[in-house]
Amino acid sequence: MLPDELKKSVEFSLAAQFENPVVISEIRSIGGGCINDSFSLKTNIGKYFIKYNSASAYPGMFEKEAAGLEILADTKTIEIPEVISSAETGEYAYILLRYIETGLSSRNFWNDFGTKLADLHRNTNDYFGLDHDNYIGSLVQRNTPHADFFSFFISERIEPQLKEARNKGAFSQGETRYFDSLFNALHNIIPVEKPALIHGDLWNGNYMVTSDGTPCLVDPAIYYGHREADIAMTQLFGGFHPEFYHAYNLCWPMEKDWQKRMDIFNLCPLLVHVNLFGGSYAGQVLQIIRQF
Repeated sequence: MLPDELKKSVEFSLAAQFENPVVISEIRSIGGGCINDSFSLKTNIGKYFIKYNSASAYPGMFEKEAAGLEILADTKTIEIPEVISSAETGEYAYILLRYIETGLSSRNFWNDFGTKLADLHRNTNDYFGLDHDNYIGSLVQRNTPHADFFSFFISERIEPQLKEARNKGAFSQGETRYFDSLFNALHNIIPVEKPALIHGDLWNGNYMVTSDGTPCLVDPAIYYGHREADIAMTQLFGGFHPEFYHAYNLCWPMEKDWQKRMDIFNLCPLLVHVNLFGGSYAGQVLQIIRQF
C-alpha cells in the first residue's frame, strides 16, 4: 500500500504545480520491479505513476532518474514519460510521472523503434560519461568524463563492477587477470566513434508500447557512451525483433561485424547482475572473457 505521507505529499505537489486542489481517488499496485514499489494514481486532474523507496538506502536515485528522463525527452526523438516531480518526504524518496497508457504494438513498431533509437544516438557530446553519476539498478553508476571511450569503458564501467564482484568472492584473483588481456585488445576490436547519448539499461523490460502502438523508454541509466552498448543490451535477455536491428542500421549503419562485439559491451550489465544477483552470471562473464 502507498504510505499515507507519500499520498499527501503527491496531492500537495500536484495541487501546487497545477494550482488546483488534487485528490487521489484510486491507487493500484503495479508489479514488475525488484527494487522499488510502484503504483498508478487516479486523481481528479489525471492519472499518474509513482515509484518509491528508502531515501537513505539509495540517495539521489530518483533525482538522477528524473534528470535522465528529462535529458532524453529534450532530444525529441522518442517518447519519454513526463516527469512531474521527484522528492523526499520522511523516510521515503519518490518519482512521480505522468501515466503512460499501454496498448498493442503497431505494425511498424520495431521499425519505428530502431529508427528513433538511432536518432537518439545522434545526440553527442565532447566527452564520454556525464556531468553527474547515476544508478544502474540499485548500484551507483560512475560517469566521470573521459576523452576516449576505451579509458571510460575500463575505468568507469568494468573496473568498478569487477572490484565489487571480486570483493564478494565472485571471481578469483587469477580470473580477474583475464580482463587485462581484453583491455589491451580493445583498440583492435571496438571501432572509434563519437560519444552517443544512450539509454544505458535498454533491456526488454525498459520499454513500453503506448496506447497508439509506439515505443516509449523508461528507467534510464543515461550517459554519453558507445552506441553499440545500447544495441548489445537489447540482445542480453532474448533480443528484440530482427526488424529493430534492420531499421537501426538503415538509419545509421553500425561498423562491420558489430554482432561479434556485443558480448564485450554486455560484460558491463552482466557484471552488474553478478553484483546484484550472483549465481550463473559470473560464469557468463568468464565465458566471454576467455573468448578474447
